Amino acid sequence: MTSPFSFQLFTSAIALPLEWDTIAVTNLFLTRNYLQILEKSAPSNMDCHFIGIYQDNQLKGIALAQFLDLNQVPSYGARDKSLKTNIRNFAFKNFGAHVLVFGNNMLTGQNAMAFANDIPKDTALQCIQQASKALEKKYKSLGKKVHISTYKDFEKKEISDFEIPSFKNYYRFSTQPSMLFFIKESWKKEQDYIDALSKKYRDQYKRARKKAAGIEKRKLHLEDIIHFEERIYELYLHVAQNAPFNTFFLAKNHFQKLKEILKDQFLFYGYFIDDELIGFNTLLKNGNTMETYFLGYDDLLQREKMLYLNMLYDMIAYSINKGFNEIVFARTALEIKSSVGAIPVEMQGLMRHSNPLINRFMPLLFPYLEPETIWQERNPFK
Repeated sequence: MTSPFSFQLFTSAIALPLEWDTIAVTNLFLTRNYLQILEKSAPSNMDCHFIGIYQDNQLKGIALAQFLDLNQVPSYGARDKSLKTNIRNFAFKNFGAHVLVFGNNMLTGQNAMAFANDIPKDTALQCIQQASKALEKKYKSLGKKVHISTYKDFEKKEISDFEIPSFKNYYRFSTQPSMLFFIKESWKKEQDYIDALSKKYRDQYKRARKKAAGIEKRKLHLEDIIHFEERIYELYLHVAQNAPFNTFFLAKNHFQKLKEILKDQFLFYGYFIDDELIGFNTLLKNGNTMETYFLGYDDLLQREKMLYLNMLYDMIAYSINKGFNEIVFARTALEIKSSVGAIPVEMQGLMRHSNPLINRFMPLLFPYLEPETIWQERNPFK
């Protein structure tokens, strides 16, 4: 008997069916608009594929897959110089350069898939698994064998959906947590947040704001983003290249495309001293959630002016004033984000290597692939 369920692969976001957004309704990062941005300004080492899951020709689920060619990344991260880092880089170059990611490698959180309420999740996941095999076959025909297939950034309650036979050979792993900032209902303005801080962290807030004297913050529009494109990219690269681990670098036109397509859903703030752009941060409105996106800064001025910390306070202030429920601060800089009130939420994923022997030893190998971060959690509130 033929199954009523099937999948379809789309390589162009423009070709996605109109009903796609009825499934993606609660997640900006799975909408046709955002996927068009990915298509038009994805990192050069990334191919995006969009998967539709159908029941009797009716769309019941959607998913995003990204193929990453890590051989095209000039540097996996310039900050750390250690034997473990060198082993990791060698392993990726030789045994893990071609990665098929279900989810969005540029973001933190479950941005991999969404389903209609009336489709069984195990059936939907089996369809995605079939799509994965089709993509692996496609890349093999192009001379690019997929080394690692992975499903990223699920919370504990979500990862249990994968406890089905199709995924029994996948290694379950935990990565750095996502830092979430929950806004209390009683906070209506920034001062409410400041009043909730303990004396130590109120003093930190005052010190940071004092250090920022002389900095002008501006909301940049599309023409401004285009005008400052070279400087924006220079500031972004400075931060990105000093990260402990990179699997991509943004395309230079990425912020321009975001503003063109998402308009007021995408916010870009520049920080200036004497009309010179010294830093920027970006935000995306995702329903009641504010998502922090990429940023950049001049490192010397960042330290002198406590610019990064001031950016975090600005994001909190804006989100409170505009009535958002939470802020996704994502990964990296865990301790400083904790010091402003963000809390860690564990993220899990699944991974399978195409080589059965390597896959068998994945629990031993994975610690070499994931950079270790040692940090201390803070509680800034009374």
